Amino acid sequence: MKLNNLFIAISVIILSVGSVLYAPPFDAQHPSFIAVIPPVLAILFSFIFRQVIVSMIMGIWFGAWVINGADINAVITSLFDVPAKYAVSVLVDSEHIMLILLSVFIGGLMAVIYRNGGMLGLVNIISKRANTRKKAQLSAAFIGILIFFDDYSNTLLTGNTMRPLMDRLRVSREKLAYIVDSTAAPITSIAVISLWVGFQVGLIETATKSITELESPFMLFIHSIAYSFYPILALFFVFIVASTGRDFGPMLEAEKSALKTLNEENKIDSPQNSIKISSAYNATIPIFVLVSSMLTGLYITGDGNTLFSIISSADPFKSLLIAGFVGSIVAIVMSVSRKLMSLNHAIETWGEGVSSITSAVIILVLSWSLAQLTQEMNTAQYIITQLGDSVYAPVFPAIVFVLSAIIALGTGSSWGTMAILVPLVIPLSWKIINQDIDIPAAANMHIFYSSISAVLAGSVWGDHCSPISDTTVLSSMASKCDHIQHVRTQMPYALLVGFVAVMLGTLPAGFGFPWWLGLLGGAACLIVTMRIIGKRS
Repeated sequence: MKLNNLFIAISVIILSVGSVLYAPPFDAQHPSFIAVIPPVLAILFSFIFRQVIVSMIMGIWFGAWVINGADINAVITSLFDVPAKYAVSVLVDSEHIMLILLSVFIGGLMAVIYRNGGMLGLVNIISKRANTRKKAQLSAAFIGILIFFDDYSNTLLTGNTMRPLMDRLRVSREKLAYIVDSTAAPITSIAVISLWVGFQVGLIETATKSITELESPFMLFIHSIAYSFYPILALFFVFIVASTGRDFGPMLEAEKSALKTLNEENKIDSPQNSIKISSAYNATIPIFVLVSSMLTGLYITGDGNTLFSIISSADPFKSLLIAGFVGSIVAIVMSVSRKLMSLNHAIETWGEGVSSITSAVIILVLSWSLAQLTQEMNTAQYIITQLGDSVYAPVFPAIVFVLSAIIALGTGSSWGTMAILVPLVIPLSWKIINQDIDIPAAANMHIFYSSISAVLAGSVWGDHCSPISDTTVLSSMASKCDHIQHVRTQMPYALLVGFVAVMLGTLPAGFGFPWWLGLLGGAACLIVTMRIIGKRS
């Protein structure tokens, strides 16, 4: 590590420790600015050290030190709390275990279909049409939109499927990770039928129980989609980047580097590769079984008479877990039955795929641990209280977006941010649009709809920019891209789209401008901006 980075890190630690020692004792019931220090430390150190595991451990350690009394004795006890308290507590959560096992099954499955020639055959088919860097990127973007029902399966399938082709055409893994990450959550968050919808509508339903004048929670969600400027523009910008061949910032450097040197890892057309037969069936059948098993699992675990009610009540984690398990079995059985591998070879290959995701799983556990710590310190509540009681109605949605983005950035959880803010924002926005007795609430419903969407959109933005976000980790893992490099290259794009979304979408919409005009203006601005600052690698 460079000396200036070490100096910055030591200075940040001294400043943080001094802030705690000279501040009043921390009280989680009445949180102070100290509550935001642990996630801020984790994020800052991620960029300083370029090592996210160490950075998150330091953030958790610091927060545990504050909770344990912030004295000399607490230095050691809080360090022990990192694995013994926080890591253990998040691993008790069945949904976390299911997501880890899903990653294990997907990692093993992908290793098997690489070795049995299935991925090579699939890439050969795709490459007949997607035979240029531009077409390959567009193909990845289209696949990302096609898998609209779940962001986890979206990132894992798109990243693993398209990585060999991207490597062959010398598209950087940073670019693939960006495409994967910036299509997964945005499309899932606005899709009418997805695993997010039930969660989002459920939050809206809870928050609107005391407001009898409103329509159904599902219709409120439908109306809010039009004001989801960031997710929609983020999807649009992915296609701008893919179709123009232009980039800027760290992504441009990553693309130039990829064009100079072809990464030998997973180089599927390498002479050293032991693939004897390439057949797309060896990949497409296990992947088809994976997707169909997940959809079947959603139907079995769901309840209701309509497709929406079934998906809303389904157990997504159990469905994904079963799908990964069945997909792995099918991949192994196909490889052995077609005499492409022996049983021992297939199991060893599956194990190699599992071992390749070990560091990503550790990062996932630490990101959940940090989220648990911020919840214990009541970090989100402190940020919310800084908003104040009196807000000018037209700018309220924009403020909500920024607030949601900050919380998601610091906690690394878009769903956690939604769960915190939706119950608070909906009653507050309803109160704001009813505070002027001379203007009926119906005339300001655009503010109400935009406020709902601002929570969802801001959560997605914070999720994109946070190195401690689980979906960001999964995008890096599926693309086999250095995690900090993924965050570093994606952040300028997310910042640009977020700024345009707020300034030309959310803010004007609060003053009554048509939502479609905001989307058109935002799209045009992104095209012109990329034309001006973007360069071809």
